[in-house]
Amino acid sequence: MRMGQWLKSIRSGQTLAEVLLTMGLAALLLPALLTGWVASREGKAQQQQRTQATALLVEAVEAARTVRENGWTGFAVNGVWHPVVSGSTWTLVAGEQILPPDNTFTRSITISDVYRNASGELVTVGGTLDPSTKKVDVEVKWNSPLASSVTISAYFTRYLDNLAFVQTTRADFETGTLSGVTVTDTAGGEVILSSGGSASWCAPSLTIAAVDLPKSGVANALTAIESRGFAGTGNNASGVSYAAIHITAIPTASVSGTLDGFKTNDVFGELDYAYLATDNNAKEIAIIDLGVLPLAEIGSFDSSGPTDATAVFVSGSIGYMAAGNTLRTFDLSSKSGSRPQLGSVTLAGTGTEIVVNGGYAFVSIDGSLELQIINVANPASPTIVGQADTDSAGAQDVYINDTATRAYLATSASASKPEMFIIDVSTKNGNQPVVGSYESNGTSARGITAVTGNKVVFVGQGGEEYQVVDATDESHPVHCGGQQIDTGVNGVASVLEEDGDAYSYIITGDANAELRIIEGGPGGQFASSGTFESSTFDAGYSTAFNRVTPTSTLPTQTGISFHLAVADPVGGSCDGANYIYVGPDGTANTFFTSPGAIPLSDDGTGYENPGQCLRYRAYLTTASAGASPVFEQININYSP
Repeated sequence: MRMGQWLKSIRSGQTLAEVLLTMGLAALLLPALLTGWVASREGKAQQQQRTQATALLVEAVEAARTVRENGWTGFAVNGVWHPVVSGSTWTLVAGEQILPPDNTFTRSITISDVYRNASGELVTVGGTLDPSTKKVDVEVKWNSPLASSVTISAYFTRYLDNLAFVQTTRADFETGTLSGVTVTDTAGGEVILSSGGSASWCAPSLTIAAVDLPKSGVANALTAIESRGFAGTGNNASGVSYAAIHITAIPTASVSGTLDGFKTNDVFGELDYAYLATDNNAKEIAIIDLGVLPLAEIGSFDSSGPTDATAVFVSGSIGYMAAGNTLRTFDLSSKSGSRPQLGSVTLAGTGTEIVVNGGYAFVSIDGSLELQIINVANPASPTIVGQADTDSAGAQDVYINDTATRAYLATSASASKPEMFIIDVSTKNGNQPVVGSYESNGTSARGITAVTGNKVVFVGQGGEEYQVVDATDESHPVHCGGQQIDTGVNGVASVLEEDGDAYSYIITGDANAELRIIEGGPGGQFASSGTFESSTFDAGYSTAFNRVTPTSTLPTQTGISFHLAVADPVGGSCDGANYIYVGPDGTANTFFTSPGAIPLSDDGTGYENPGQCLRYRAYLTTASAGASPVFEQININYSP
């Protein structure tokens, strides 16, 4: 080939290669360039959509906040919602919202529950429901030009208004119930320990005039509150079923009314009503109206089965009855007519006495166990949770202290076993340990009560029938005084009056002097302990009680602790509410001693917070007879 032709063919081949290369590059680059151009064009529109969606998102969050501020009840309902302007404010309407004018955006607000662990931290698995916090998830989504969405999550609480229930004046405190404490006005109103009586428990005297109950029956049932005594007979048919005792001023006492028709085995008394445990199988419990004369039976409780009632107790709107080896609960939201049963549980033997405190029923048992503890937070489903076995001859009576941490148990006489036991019941669950015991030297117990100054009164048949035991050292309680009452003592109750006077009431086998009153106390010094229980605060609506701030002055060797009870109303009223007293962990085993958060619970049973009704208890103690703690103020914050 000639040189010129060869060079020409080279140039032609080079041109073809360049064309092919250009086409290849175009094939690679043009789609990318076109896609970039389209993406650039649509990206601008997508960014505009995102900007508008974000604005709608922020608006929804603020709308939810406004609804929350208008009231927690209208806000805290789980579900999917959307915001709508109503008048001059926002409201929430169920379902998602498709927004006009072009229906491009869909907006939703999802409200859901929140759970916290024991440290108060938010958790997604397990934990306890926090009824005062809600999670709010807001989403705005769109489909054009590209499907996408923006979301935000927030936590809203009901803690907005700093409303407060405050008690600080003498007038405030005088509306409460005083036990071993008194209200003074040294600095505008405060609660201190009372003297707990001016006599001495360890030197009991029968100098106060006795009361002769009508007829010649043998009294065997007794309870008492300030200015009222409640006595019943059941040992024979020669006495009245029930005698109401009016005490105007010690030593003046008189029978103000009687009722007859059955034998009474136990009695529980309130200011306006008495509840009798009877041998009548058509009405094991008789309810007596004390506001009318002659006394009238207005209601009753008839349990299934033929067994006589042996013990009765009332707490709020719930009644408790032991009949044989069964504990039954019944409704007392009304006192009249036949009252319905709520629940029952089988005991280890015959129940001889019932005390209810802090959501638990403590039952003394004449059987294989001497004490059983029943969780009655849900009265329709009582459950046995604890017990104490003293290996004794059978328990006849039990007394529970105000804090429900000690049980004082009285048992029948035994040649080889003590007759009085002090039991640590602070845990409630499982076997409860005996911390101390006392040998009565032949007295078979009929009753027991703890009084001021760490003293316990033990009464019964045989030996020294009225004994006072010093339980300052719980592990070694010792005899410190007593009285020989040969006719025997069938029951005992203690009363600590608001003015500080302290008495024990006893019923004896003397048909001419059944009721006797003995003055006690530490001889004018401060009582070692006392309890102040507030009147009821009715918020008027369900609310969350958030924080308690007590103010106190504590001299050396003194202390004050607190329990709170929040409850739902019964029939719109706080009068019949079920008050369960708890500390900062939501149980009766802990106590507030400084400012702290009030526990929340919204399961519909027992202690409730949020709730409408509030009470509190202050427990005052001293280890020095010459010093008293001073309870000055309490401030309880709540939010609607």
